[in-house]
Amino acid sequence: MSFMDTITLLEDLIRIPSFSREEGAACDLLEAWLEAHGFEGVHRVGNNLWMESESPSGKPTILLNAHIDTVRPASGYTRDPFAPSVEDGRLYGLGSNDDGGSLAALLEAYSKLISAPQPYRLVFSATAEEEVCGKGGFDLLLPEIGKVDFGVIGEPTGMNMAVAEKGLMVLDCMAHGKSGHAARNEGVNAIYEALKDIEWFRTYRFPRVSDFLGPVKMSVTMISSGTQHNVVPDSCSFVVDVRSNGLYTNPELLELIKEAVRCDVKERSTRIGSSHLPMEHPVVKRGLSLELEPFGSPTTSNQALCTFPTLKIGPGDSARSHGPDEFIGLDEIASGVDIYVKLLDGLIIE
Repeated sequence: MSFMDTITLLEDLIRIPSFSREEGAACDLLEAWLEAHGFEGVHRVGNNLWMESESPSGKPTILLNAHIDTVRPASGYTRDPFAPSVEDGRLYGLGSNDDGGSLAALLEAYSKLISAPQPYRLVFSATAEEEVCGKGGFDLLLPEIGKVDFGVIGEPTGMNMAVAEKGLMVLDCMAHGKSGHAARNEGVNAIYEALKDIEWFRTYRFPRVSDFLGPVKMSVTMISSGTQHNVVPDSCSFVVDVRSNGLYTNPELLELIKEAVRCDVKERSTRIGSSHLPMEHPVVKRGLSLELEPFGSPTTSNQALCTFPTLKIGPGDSARSHGPDEFIGLDEIASGVDIYVKLLDGLIIE
């Protein structure tokens, strides 16, 4: 397998629409390509693929992951999003940057890394439904792989190291009062009761502050109450957007919030977690020796679904994602392969 074989694969994938939850044809193509190019033990669950290197039992597992789904084309495209073209060293097409560049680079790096013995079991995976955080993607794959000790999540970061990523939790809150006539001094106004908790959400600062993501951010974004102008409302609902900072899990934040406020709090989900990779981690140390910059990422990825340490890193630029005339530089992919190999070759993790 040559580098240009991988680029041809990426071009073929661009030709196939692979919107989230519609990745079947793209997965078929990738599965057939891997088998035709001699990769052994290609497994499939849903529209997710994975394969692993041979290694003695007892070694830690490193997981490489990129996603094959895309968003729908943005308005403003001046090119056919499904007609790949290379101009001035740039490959244009929907999904080329997000996440085709990482897919191609990780696959090439996997091929190079497994050509020599490594002190770990290496797993390559290509997954569906990342753009919608769907349960038919990464969540479906992980039980098939078994225990993972470290993960590399391929996303366009300019090959800098996203050592932290914000998480998301949405809360539905309900404050209670007692209805009464607005003209008389009766009832308990649920809006006023809600204001006390809304003020807490506005002003409270959790003590753990991330060097890369800052504090936990809580924003009240919706509110609803009342039935008519002359009735004191007996309930007031509001929605809170919570962005975790890698130093608290979503369940931990949820319990702390419930202890602090008087309103009823119901989480929609806690699965989109934040991540935090210590600067002392072996892969971060190696990345720093390669002069890769660490940073905190405000965008979510499959990293949010991992319960094990992860690093988000990949070729391309996040600013190009989801925009018109998406592209990836061929030199960016080539550089990505080189950096992935230098990061992981012989890496010792505990």
